[in-house]
Amino acid sequence: MNKLGVAAEQMAATYLQQQGLTLISQNFTCRYGEIDLIMREGRMLVFVEVRLRSNARFGGAGMSITPAKQHKLQRSAEYYLQQYGNSACRFDAVLMNKASAEHIEWIKNAFDS
Repeated sequence: MNKLGVAAEQMAATYLQQQGLTLISQNFTCRYGEIDLIMREGRMLVFVEVRLRSNARFGGAGMSITPAKQHKLQRSAEYYLQQYGNSACRFDAVLMNKASAEHIEWIKNAFDS
Protein backbone atom coordinates (compact mmCIF):
# COMPACT_ATOMS: atom_id res chain seq x y z
CA MET A 1 0.00 0.00 0.00
CA ASN A 2 1.28 3.46 -0.77
CA LYS A 3 1.87 6.22 1.77
CA LEU A 4 -1.31 8.07 0.83
CA GLY A 5 -3.37 4.92 1.33
CA VAL A 6 -1.85 4.31 4.75
CA ALA A 7 -2.46 7.96 5.71
CA ALA A 8 -6.09 7.75 4.49
CA GLU A 9 -6.75 4.63 6.58
CA GLN A 10 -5.26 6.27 9.66
CA MET A 11 -7.35 9.41 9.11
CA ALA A 12 -10.46 7.27 8.68
CA ALA A 13 -9.73 5.33 11.89
CA THR A 14 -9.19 8.57 13.82
CA TYR A 15 -12.34 10.12 12.35
CA LEU A 16 -14.49 7.10 13.24
CA GLN A 17 -13.06 7.01 16.76
CA GLN A 18 -14.03 10.67 17.12
CA GLN A 19 -17.56 9.61 16.13
CA GLY A 20 -17.63 7.13 19.03
CA LEU A 21 -16.49 3.88 17.38
CA THR A 22 -13.77 1.69 18.89
CA LEU A 23 -10.96 0.33 16.72
CA ILE A 24 -10.71 -3.47 16.93
CA SER A 25 -8.33 -4.25 14.06
CA GLN A 26 -6.63 -2.53 11.16
CA ASN A 27 -5.69 -4.29 7.92
CA PHE A 28 -7.17 -7.67 8.89
CA THR A 29 -5.95 -10.12 6.25
CA CYS A 30 -7.10 -13.65 5.51
CA ARG A 31 -7.14 -15.92 2.48
CA TYR A 32 -10.27 -14.20 1.16
CA GLY A 33 -8.94 -10.65 1.22
CA GLU A 34 -8.35 -7.70 3.50
CA ILE A 35 -10.59 -5.54 5.66
CA ASP A 36 -9.18 -2.05 6.16
CA LEU A 37 -10.76 -1.35 9.55
CA ILE A 38 -12.81 -3.43 11.97
CA MET A 39 -14.55 -1.29 14.55
CA ARG A 40 -17.27 -1.55 17.14
CA GLU A 41 -20.20 0.80 17.58
CA GLY A 42 -22.08 -0.31 20.68
CA ARG A 43 -22.82 -4.00 20.09
CA MET A 44 -22.45 -3.66 16.32
CA LEU A 45 -19.28 -4.84 14.61
CA VAL A 46 -18.45 -2.53 11.71
CA PHE A 47 -16.33 -3.63 8.75
CA VAL A 48 -14.99 -0.53 7.03
CA GLU A 49 -13.62 -0.14 3.52
CA VAL A 50 -11.52 3.01 3.10
CA ARG A 51 -11.22 4.45 -0.40
CA LEU A 52 -9.12 7.39 -1.51
CA ARG A 53 -9.50 8.61 -5.07
CA SER A 54 -7.96 11.90 -6.04
CA ASN A 55 -9.26 11.60 -9.61
CA ALA A 56 -12.97 11.06 -10.29
CA ARG A 57 -12.32 10.24 -13.95
CA PHE A 58 -13.12 6.56 -13.32
CA GLY A 59 -16.10 7.17 -11.03
CA GLY A 60 -14.51 8.32 -7.79
CA ALA A 61 -13.98 6.53 -4.51
CA GLY A 62 -17.46 5.08 -4.11
CA MET A 63 -17.55 3.56 -7.58
CA SER A 64 -14.31 1.71 -6.85
CA ILE A 65 -16.08 -0.61 -4.40
CA THR A 66 -17.19 -3.01 -7.10
CA PRO A 67 -19.46 -6.03 -6.60
CA ALA A 68 -16.33 -8.22 -6.75
CA LYS A 69 -14.71 -6.14 -3.98
CA GLN A 70 -17.91 -6.31 -1.92
CA HIS A 71 -17.90 -10.10 -2.27
CA LYS A 72 -14.28 -10.29 -1.05
CA LEU A 73 -15.14 -8.09 1.92
CA GLN A 74 -18.16 -10.24 2.76
CA ARG A 75 -16.11 -13.46 2.60
CA SER A 76 -13.36 -11.90 4.74
CA ALA A 77 -15.96 -10.72 7.27
CA GLU A 78 -17.53 -14.19 7.42
CA TYR A 79 -14.10 -15.64 8.11
CA TYR A 80 -13.46 -13.04 10.85
CA LEU A 81 -16.81 -13.82 12.50
CA GLN A 82 -16.09 -17.57 12.41
CA GLN A 83 -12.71 -17.00 14.08
CA TYR A 84 -13.66 -14.38 16.66
CA GLY A 85 -17.34 -14.97 17.38
CA ASN A 86 -20.52 -14.10 15.61
CA SER A 87 -21.91 -10.62 16.10
CA ALA A 88 -24.37 -8.25 14.51
CA CYS A 89 -22.44 -6.43 11.83
CA ARG A 90 -22.60 -3.98 8.96
CA PHE A 91 -20.39 -2.76 6.14
CA ASP A 92 -19.46 0.91 6.05
CA ALA A 93 -17.36 2.88 3.61
CA VAL A 94 -15.17 5.89 4.23
CA LEU A 95 -14.65 7.78 1.00
CA MET A 96 -12.08 10.51 0.46
CA ASN A 97 -11.25 12.54 -2.60
CA LYS A 98 -8.16 13.99 -0.89
CA ALA A 99 -6.00 12.65 1.90
CA SER A 100 -7.27 15.12 4.48
CA ALA A 101 -9.78 14.88 7.31
CA GLU A 102 -11.97 17.61 5.78
CA HIS A 103 -12.71 15.38 2.79
CA ILE A 104 -14.12 12.35 4.61
CA GLU A 105 -17.52 10.96 3.65
CA TRP A 106 -18.74 8.19 5.97
CA ILE A 107 -21.43 5.94 4.54
CA LYS A 108 -23.08 3.61 7.05
CA ASN A 109 -24.49 0.38 5.61
CA ALA A 110 -22.71 1.04 2.33
CA PHE A 111 -23.77 -2.38 1.09
CA ASP A 112 -25.54 -5.48 2.38
CA SER A 113 -24.11 -8.88 3.13
